[in-house]
Amino acid sequence: MDKSSGMMYAPKGKPKPVCSKGEFPIGVIGLDHGHIYGMCNGLSEAGAEVSLVYDPDPAKVAAFQKAFPEAKAARSVEEVLENPKIKLIASAAIPCHRPGIGMSAMDHGKDFFADKPPFTSLAQIDEARKKVAQTGRKYAVYYSERLHVESAVFAGKLIAEGAIGRVVQVLGTGPHRISLSQRPSWFFEKDKYGGILVDIGSHQIEQFLSFTGAKDARVLSSRVANYKFKQYPGLEDFGDATLQADNGATGYFRVDWFTPDGLKSWGDGRTFILGTEGYIELRKYIDVARTPEGDQVFLVDHKGEHHYSVAGQVGFPFFGELIRDCLDRTAKAFDQEMFFKATELAIIAELQALKIE
Repeated sequence: MDKSSGMMYAPKGKPKPVCSKGEFPIGVIGLDHGHIYGMCNGLSEAGAEVSLVYDPDPAKVAAFQKAFPEAKAARSVEEVLENPKIKLIASAAIPCHRPGIGMSAMDHGKDFFADKPPFTSLAQIDEARKKVAQTGRKYAVYYSERLHVESAVFAGKLIAEGAIGRVVQVLGTGPHRISLSQRPSWFFEKDKYGGILVDIGSHQIEQFLSFTGAKDARVLSSRVANYKFKQYPGLEDFGDATLQADNGATGYFRVDWFTPDGLKSWGDGRTFILGTEGYIELRKYIDVARTPEGDQVFLVDHKGEHHYSVAGQVGFPFFGELIRDCLDRTAKAFDQEMFFKATELAIIAELQALKIE
């Protein structure tokens, strides 16, 4: 996996099929963000078959087919939507267009799997909630910084086992390398990507809700800025927010586009989880100046200090659980309302944000 750019973050795990061959064909619509490779890697390793792909750019389709040669190029969006064999549609289209694809997928009786952010406006979330209720379909989201990071998966297990007691605070940092030459024009247009708190802040809020077990939260404060890249007035290169959960837990996160070229990863993502009986630190993608291997977990409890290096040890259960949920109509992989709530809070934070400069 190329660790230099978060836009091409596409972890590979060990194949662990949860369905028989051909039982779960999926279609892909929209290749605007490289996360689609991570999304399809995860699903393929869990037994899905990437059957059809559509994007208006033939070059993007050709590149995708090199990674997933079993995928046939569709001639139109409708060809994917109307194929009766397709169980789920995955999309990494331009963020503002993802909800429309999702609505169409659900109208055609298919579940939907969007890259984050899955929405860029509150109205889109309201529409999706209604459509999910109306159709009974699923609207999953690729919150990769928890779902596709083994240290985060491991932390979730530790919390569930009561390793640190009640979680009372989550602190998260989500720095990213901007890699300007690789960015498409929509990356610099806020109405298309939603703002930094929506685009990459939604990751942080989803982790906050998941690790604390909260159902809802209030945005107490939020800020955004464009400190460095003034030539792109639609870009925000810094954002932070403070949240208060309905169960009493508190959260703070910072996201930015300032990862320096000297770092051997696209971002030094960290998460600090405070519990009443201990605390956890995650060094997700790198352990700076020590090892380029990420997924370093540090746990301190009443018994002592513990270090776990979990890369290649935990796996990514979300994808198999999602496939089984779609086939069995269960809800083990994710809480639908929590996935919606994470981006809803991110949009509220963006709308309320103090613009520093």
